[in-house]
Amino acid sequence: MSRAAPPPEVAQPNAESEFKATPEGYVPYVPPPPPANSVFSLKLATLPTSAPFTWLVKGWQDYKRCPKIGLFYGLCFFIMGHALWFVFHAAPAYVLALSAGFLLVGPFLCLGIYDASRACESGVRRPSLKASLVAWGPTKGTMAIFAVLLLILEMLWGRASLVVFAVTFNSLPTTENLLAEIVRVENLEFLITYTLVGAAFAGLIFVTSAISIPMILDRQTDAVSASLTSIRACLQNPGVMLLWGALITGIVVVAMLPYFLGLLLAGPWLGHATWHAYRSIVPAADFSAR
Repeated sequence: MSRAAPPPEVAQPNAESEFKATPEGYVPYVPPPPPANSVFSLKLATLPTSAPFTWLVKGWQDYKRCPKIGLFYGLCFFIMGHALWFVFHAAPAYVLALSAGFLLVGPFLCLGIYDASRACESGVRRPSLKASLVAWGPTKGTMAIFAVLLLILEMLWGRASLVVFAVTFNSLPTTENLLAEIVRVENLEFLITYTLVGAAFAGLIFVTSAISIPMILDRQTDAVSASLTSIRACLQNPGVMLLWGALITGIVVVAMLPYFLGLLLAGPWLGHATWHAYRSIVPAADFSAR
């Protein structure tokens, strides 16, 4: 009996044959690592609950170190307050939205105050009013983009305020009976809606701009990166930043009561404190070239 023929041998692939089958010049794709200076690579600080009070103390110390600069910007806040009062009499429906605009313009006006605090902290130069007035120069393009972003939010807030008024009142109340109309029991739904709409926009603006402008000034970063960093800081420290926003609102409201005179101190004080809020959250930048 004849034996069955063995099956033919199948050639086994080896590393050399596989390598030869690879197209000449082929380089496997390796995803690049994230850039070292990415906004998401910044390690933000986790803050204690007492941090906002520390910022206020440091802000007051800076105010005392450069009082003339503070009084100049405080006078600007004082003028803005009276402008807001004039608008209140002319267009009461815009009161809440324009009040937010007052708090919105504040950080831009504080740009010079941030520069003064940065000078105090670095020790490289003395803070001066002249330097604070031109501090926006190197970042004017970025600041313009950021201002447009916040302006859009402000316009949306103003439009939402008008819609809430329009669906509640047949005609806009005058300044003489504005408070009497608003606090009536039948307008409770209006008060709740108006407050919720205002709180939503105010929260969005605050979260986006809490430390954005000091960061743009200090690191000359772009508006998107600064906004994302501000949002990250608020999400990482929600309770602390909520307390900080409440303190800012409370101080500004109290400062506006005596004919806006309190803004002469409160405006620059909060500006200096905001710089220290930024510095407590974001790692220090290099001051050697400042």
